[in-house]
Amino acid sequence: MKPIDAKAIQATLDQWTGTPLYLHLETTNGAYASHKNAGMLSAGAFFRNAEITYERATITGDGPYRIGIETKLGWLYAEGLTDAEMTPDGALLLAGHDDEGKLAACFELSETPFPK
Repeated sequence: MKPIDAKAIQATLDQWTGTPLYLHLETTNGAYASHKNAGMLSAGAFFRNAEITYERATITGDGPYRIGIETKLGWLYAEGLTDAEMTPDGALLLAGHDDEGKLAACFELSETPFPK
């Protein structure tokens, strides 16, 4: 993955406006490593293969970045995003990594479902 190029990401988001897509959205504050600290409360969310069509999508910030997506029924967003790539199969993958390189957020959009 490479650092986010906000202009390139916005161009991709604009291109997919009105297109049925699949969304993968995941956050964690350390659930993968909470066994190292018994007093730590792990919190996170995992949502895979939600079918969405958005009316508007925007990436904002100077890094870390935030993506907001407006659908007919409301908004969804992810923040803390630092890195991005287009996968060989055409999916947009954005991730937020902390100072130690650990995953904090993952936001993916694709025209085809993600593997189960």
